[in-house]
Parts: sequence; structure tokens; C-alpha cells
Amino acid sequence: MMRTRPLKVALLGCGVVGSEVARIMTTHADDLTARIGAPVELAGVAVRRPDRVREGIDPSLVTTDATALVKRGDIDVVVEVIGGIEPARTLITTAFEHGASVVSANKALLAQDGAALHAAAEEHGRDLYYEAAVAGAIPLIRPLRESLAGDKINRVMGIVNGTTNFILDKMDSTGAGYQEALDEATALGYAEADPTADVEGFDAAAKAAILAGIAFHTRVRFDDVYREGMTEVTAADFASAKEMGCTIKLLAICERAEDGGSVTARVHPAMIPLSHPLASVRGAYNAVFVESDAAGQLMFYGPGAGGSPTASAVLGDLVAVCRNRLSGATGPGESAYAALPVSPMGDVVTRYHISLDVADKPGVLAQVATVFAEHGVSIDTVRQQGKDGEASLVVVTHRASDAALTGTVEALRKLDTVRGVASIMRVEGE
Repeated sequence: MMRTRPLKVALLGCGVVGSEVARIMTTHADDLTARIGAPVELAGVAVRRPDRVREGIDPSLVTTDATALVKRGDIDVVVEVIGGIEPARTLITTAFEHGASVVSANKALLAQDGAALHAAAEEHGRDLYYEAAVAGAIPLIRPLRESLAGDKINRVMGIVNGTTNFILDKMDSTGAGYQEALDEATALGYAEADPTADVEGFDAAAKAAILAGIAFHTRVRFDDVYREGMTEVTAADFASAKEMGCTIKLLAICERAEDGGSVTARVHPAMIPLSHPLASVRGAYNAVFVESDAAGQLMFYGPGAGGSPTASAVLGDLVAVCRNRLSGATGPGESAYAALPVSPMGDVVTRYHISLDVADKPGVLAQVATVFAEHGVSIDTVRQQGKDGEASLVVVTHRASDAALTGTVEALRKLDTVRGVASIMRVEGE
């Protein structure tokens, strides 16, 4: 039986995503009512600039007092799309305290304080949903914590930032340098005026923390994630990747150790074979590749940002939370029972592509090979080119720990015949 009293929604933030959420709630009102079992009503919109014209939103709903809005006793669900740590954290916990469930797109806050937010939601018997926090419109959070809840996930690897993928794809397809590709991304609106959060991996690291926590039933915070940006990737790196039948992507990688006793989470550029599904992800699209015991290999692909895609994820959560509200139930909360330790980057084992500038004379290759052997790093292939007393030496290793590779590189820098280390790139997805 359809309930006639509407479920009331408070919207915190009315920018690109928030305005699209409000628009869909209005234009799809009848469909949402049918899917939920009760009407949903936008009861208030908290903004910083109340004088701005917001098409389709009743001006009487707009307020600058977000705290008063979430404290209203008649609010059923708070949708938080303002981002950042504060005041979002305080507003969300206040919403729980006053009886509202929360839908959030706030990756930074969830990566930093997800455990505390989940605890507050559980204490007050309310929902905390955040599908939109990772990979935009791509259904990912719910499949990981619900559809695969009976499986054992071993690895989650993906492209979770559209800006960086656009830049790297442009470098790969046109031969452009990093700055040229970044300038184009900025002109097209894919990159912010200050792209640091994207190109230095901060955005992807927050998403990796969220994904690792869900996948491995372990609390993983932003500070647990190794982060390396992509600003040093060059056209020469792409040329080397192509010679190996690879391309380069900025990857978020969360994996369980082979013995199952720990997990790692990291973000860095990596070469991946052209045969891997992630290699074909072009432009500003996102994709996440999941490996589990029973389901095997799964890939989730789609637009990872933007007003409409992100709003789609928000509305999906809103429908689920409203249904829970009507039935008097709550959805899945935090699952951190495994409490696995998060290993440091030095323990991570993978392959490496190292490009060295060396003297072009006899014995150099033997010296370099000796250093690798002394540090327990096995060489897979070596390619050397020389001219006019200078040479480049490209070494691809078998799997080795990051700590062993770091020691190797430090020793190589001490050789008189090694002029410099041009680049070091991890090789993933094999």
C-alpha cells in the first residue's frame, strides 16, 4: 500500500551534483514515488550563496543554515554533496543524532573518518550510503559490500580518476607531453584550475581507501594508502611501454597478500599490457577490475564524474535508504571484522621497468646485472642502445618487493658508469 505522507529530504550543497540531484527528484518524482512506495519531498537546500539563481528550486527552500536544516525533526534523509572534511563531518553526525539517514558523495571524509561515521550511524539506527563517493555512476560500492558479500575478494585494481585517465590517454594516443595534455584537459573542463588532487593521486588514494576497506573487511584510512602522482610520466615512458606492448595508467590497487594475512592499498602510474581490459579505458572514463575466489574476474566501467553520472549514484542510494526507512530497517553498515594489518609499500611485490642513462663502454651491463643480483632482484629482459659514449639501458625485472627494488636503485646510483635513473615504472596486470 502506498504511503501518502512524503519522505522529506534535506540537500546539503547545490553545485554541479546537488543541482542535478534536485532536478532529478523533481522531474522523476512520480517514478521515484512508485519505486520507493512513498513520495519524496525536497524539504530544504543548504547553500553558501543564497542569492544565486537555481533553476527549478523553490527559493523558499534555500537556506544558509545547514545545521538548523539537519536538526529539523521531520527530515528523513540528508544528502551531503558539499565535500571536504568540515563542516560535512559535523553535519552528518548531527543528522544521525536527529534521526535522519545520510547519503554522501564525500570520498575525502569517508577515507579519513569512515569508521567514526559508521559508528554514529549504527548508534542511532540510521543508514550511511555512499555509492557516489567512488567512480561516479558506476555501481561499485553496493556490488562489493552486498553482491560479493559471500565471496572472498583478493584484488581490486582500477582507474578511478577521469582527469588523469584523460591526460594519460592523450599522451598515449597523440604523443603529447604531460603539460600539453593537462592544458587540453583544463580547456575541456576535465581538469580543475588547480589539478593537484587529481594528478598527484590524492583523489584516487581516498577512493582506494574506501574500496580496500569494503573489499577486505578491514579499516583502511587515507594515510594507509601509498600515493604517487603522475606528473613525472613522459612521452619517453609511453614509447618504452609501447615497445613492451603496454600502455600507462594511474591505478588504484588494493590487494590481499598471498598468505591472506595482510592487505595493501596504493596509487601510482603503472604499465599494463594492452591485452588487459583496463588498457582500453579511454578518455575521462573510469573502470575497476575485481578478482575474487568464486566470481573470478569482474570489471565495472562507466563515467566516473560529472553532475548527471554522480547524481545517478546519489539517487540510487536515496531510493535504497528511503525504502529502508519505510520498512523500519537499515542496510549494511561497516564490516571490519577481519581487521587485517595494512602492509607498507616496501612489502608490495610486482614487476618493474627501469630506464638508466649509462656510459657506453664494455662491462656496464655486467656491473648493473651484478647490482640487481646482489639485491635479490631477478632480471627478465634488458635492452641497451648506445651512441657517442652515452647509452640507455632498459631493465625489466621479474616480480620483486618494492624494498628490494629501492635498494637496487640506490646502489645503481653509486656506480660511476650510471649517469642517472631516467624512470622507474611498475608493471601491473600480468
